[in-house]
Amino acid sequence: MIVSHFVFLVEEPSMEAFLQELMPRVLPKDRTFEAHSFQGKKDLLSNLENRLRAYAAWLPETWRIFVIVDQDDNDCTKLKGRLEKLATTAGLRPRSKGGEAPWQIVNRIAIEELEAWYFGDWQAVREVFSKVPSTIPNQAKFRDPDAIRGGTWEAFERILQRHG
Repeated sequence: MIVSHFVFLVEEPSMEAFLQELMPRVLPKDRTFEAHSFQGKKDLLSNLENRLRAYAAWLPETWRIFVIVDQDDNDCTKLKGRLEKLATTAGLRPRSKGGEAPWQIVNRIAIEELEAWYFGDWQAVREVFSKVPSTIPNQAKFRDPDAIRGGTWEAFERILQRHG
């Protein structure tokens, strides 16, 4: 069975915008997707079970759901457990459970924010924000995007503001 459609449930519009650009580039032309953002992590988590119940009631077998949340300061094991419980309570089969029946949902935790990806492809950032210097990734504090102190989105915002 070929999966024909992907549904992404994400916590914020920036991830939705990112997926709108990325997915057409990586999916075969005969596959479709949709991305739905919430008003932050709290909103996503508080509405997730009801949303998943609705999907479980009619989800075609060729569709898959992806839930993507930031780790923030959460314990990854506890957060993943919460997401998995919400999925199974709603009546969906998580990929992590395995078994004979095909999975319907994947829960993923972004350890660092989406902006860490931007630091990883600085040339692409410069195509959009031409005023930022090309040397930013050469600075020690930005060489490892997942280890940027003080929050990745905050660092990204400071750079953009500093360079107009």
